[in-house]
Amino acid sequence: MPSNNAVFDALRNTSDAVAAVAAGIPNWSAATPAPGWTVGHQVAHLTWTDEVSLIAATDPDGFAVILQRAAQDPHGFVDEGARQLLDEAGDGLGARWAAGRTALHDALAAADPGTPLPWFGPPMRPHTMATARVMETWAHGLDIADAAGVALDVPDALPLVARIGYKTRDFAYQVNGQTPPAEPFDVVLTAADGSEVAFGPGDSAQRVTGPLIDFCKLVTQRIAREDTALVAVGDDAAHWLTIAQCFAGLPGAGRPATGGAATESAATGSLATSRAATGSHTERI
Repeated sequence: MPSNNAVFDALRNTSDAVAAVAAGIPNWSAATPAPGWTVGHQVAHLTWTDEVSLIAATDPDGFAVILQRAAQDPHGFVDEGARQLLDEAGDGLGARWAAGRTALHDALAAADPGTPLPWFGPPMRPHTMATARVMETWAHGLDIADAAGVALDVPDALPLVARIGYKTRDFAYQVNGQTPPAEPFDVVLTAADGSEVAFGPGDSAQRVTGPLIDFCKLVTQRIAREDTALVAVGDDAAHWLTIAQCFAGLPGAGRPATGGAATESAATGSLATSRAATGSHTERI
């Protein structure tokens, strides 16, 4: 498991990388792959969630008030909050995003690592909340990068996103009204540098292998299953890849298939499935 400092560093690196991509887009009204979401909507969503996370980390009573409001509209509360923030912030959205994420990073790093922080679901320790922020920032950052026509290159985010994707396997079944398999799965993923990140017992009959970035995109529903180079062994593992979802809420529609497996180059986050002949290692989490 990554150290707390590594997780906090990954959050800063991911936020900075996404902000750099967004800064290169002159018009934040540009559409992103998410239907109805512009770059501004994406940034406002990240800003709102960072600010609410900061309240959870620093003001439990204030967060309790937010929870009461969220209970009145559990499925629309977050999106409505982001829309309101987008309208309120106007041209100051970028500065507000920068201030909020910096304050959140500092607050999480300074928080008592053993004390859970309140959230909309179960309470989370600071490093767990930081991991969740890495996942969401990276996923929405992909949407922003797609709008810009560039790659989002944050290699230290990917093992954390993949870890959440693996740990939310049962949630993906449950949110789709299905019973999770009793047997744990093995997942072995290859990063662009040839190293591996592995999850599971190591001897499961149900197994997923392939590019780390493909798995991360799939569990955040930023790529269609058909467009990945992931390989599933076992019917249960194969089915899981059709419903995988690591974010809270109702089942997502995902991205439509484009008709072929991804083939990005190593310079932009390789999707190659081969392991490097030398210098590779496996990190089992």
